[in-house]
Amino acid sequence: MTSTNYKLNPNILVSYLEKEPVDFTKKDLVTFISDHDIKMVNFHYVADDGRLKTLNFVINSMDHLNELLSSGERADGSSLFSHIQAGESDLYVIPRYRTAFVNPFSEVASLDLLCTFFTKEGQPLDSGPDYILHKANAILKERTGMEFEAMGELEYYIVSDNEELFPAYDQKGYQESAPFNKQEAFRLKAMELISQCGGKIKYGHSEVGNFVLGGKNYEQNEIEFLPCPVEEAADQLIIAKWILRQLAFYFDVNLTFAPKITEGKAGSGMHVHTRLIKDGKNAIVENGSINDIGRKVIAGYLKLAPSLTAFGNTNPTSYFRLVPHQEAPTNICWGDRNRSVLVRVPLGWTGTSDMAKIINPNEEVQNFDFSYKQTIEYRAADGSANVYLLLAGLTTAALCGLEMENALDYAKETYVDINIFDNKEVESSLETLPDSCVASAKALRKQKKYFLNYNIFTEDILDDIADTLEAFNDINLRKEVETDKEKLTELVYNNLHCG
Repeated sequence: MTSTNYKLNPNILVSYLEKEPVDFTKKDLVTFISDHDIKMVNFHYVADDGRLKTLNFVINSMDHLNELLSSGERADGSSLFSHIQAGESDLYVIPRYRTAFVNPFSEVASLDLLCTFFTKEGQPLDSGPDYILHKANAILKERTGMEFEAMGELEYYIVSDNEELFPAYDQKGYQESAPFNKQEAFRLKAMELISQCGGKIKYGHSEVGNFVLGGKNYEQNEIEFLPCPVEEAADQLIIAKWILRQLAFYFDVNLTFAPKITEGKAGSGMHVHTRLIKDGKNAIVENGSINDIGRKVIAGYLKLAPSLTAFGNTNPTSYFRLVPHQEAPTNICWGDRNRSVLVRVPLGWTGTSDMAKIINPNEEVQNFDFSYKQTIEYRAADGSANVYLLLAGLTTAALCGLEMENALDYAKETYVDINIFDNKEVESSLETLPDSCVASAKALRKQKKYFLNYNIFTEDILDDIADTLEAFNDINLRKEVETDKEKLTELVYNNLHCG
């Protein structure tokens, strides 16, 4: 009989094995495969473009299965990463057992796992995206004694044939219900599958963006996750994006995480909420407010903000989203509940009474401590991001802030309590984010030392990222598309399936 702790868990493996993914062993996976007549194993891993790659295996025998799960398989690193040369291209891909999930799309019963790259010497590839995040997380924990947690807000547009019944108002789609929200059934199915595959979802809803273009309906939706250890958070986002795209293919609709679709309409971001945990408690709050630890983390995000765009805003359309009056940041500053800033401290649950008691008089006052819910939100990133490198960058920036001598002074100087776009004097006094891929590359080269600190990132991957960004040659692109709408359409089309 399933224990109470796991009765409601939607993750198929967790429910069956009655243990958390972090505790999965090879023996557990072999047991599940045998008991559920699993016929195939699929390995997935993230390459330069931030998308999942796949290697499929038919299980031939128990010995074959044990070999796959123990020693993985070879892959051509030079075809996956531009910084790896053909002469040294052989890599191993080794599965991470905690990431195992039942493939919800395969016609043949399959178990899928995310993998880490290893070198010919049998060591993790220093420049592997997930291993860079692992190093950043381990160093932060080692130096501070705190656990770094994160969760993402995954925004996306579904593009489908225009439906004239129950039309939604243009740019008024926020948390609309069906039938005005046409893709609610799609979103609910996606949430179900993501949860079955290990994603810890907070909620889903329709977003602001809703418009008709070229005879097609563009409807924006969002799925937001719960905070969890940062490496797990990255895995969840990667799998969720894969599921959403697969589901769109089966529904015969198009789906995009592209940061910008067209001028004047809401773009899609990928806001990341973060917090630090110490002794099981949220370390960034005190007496219901952000404390000095939280302010130091914010200072780190702002300090490295220019170069963080190199991981979180990776193609020219990213910088069409980062413009005023679109609920996207342009200036390097922070504030409380303020959606015009780069780093936001969302509304917390600071009241001492149980709000549910007020409207449910038969309930007893619980006086819950909701301080664990408070996060720090980084708002610049979008769906073009390489998720592992973005979260590694944020982890590095958090550590940078915690170790900055003048972090609290810097946080005080960059705090704003107004909509900066309504006050030109304040807006002009603040530093700005890069406005192009070229500018982002320049910022990364300038701040490279912070990411090389503690050997978290490698110089070859940072140089490769900067080279890739510079190749877009987009310094004046935002001005050019103002008079050339066809160029914007072409750019969007070319980057529709980024990240």
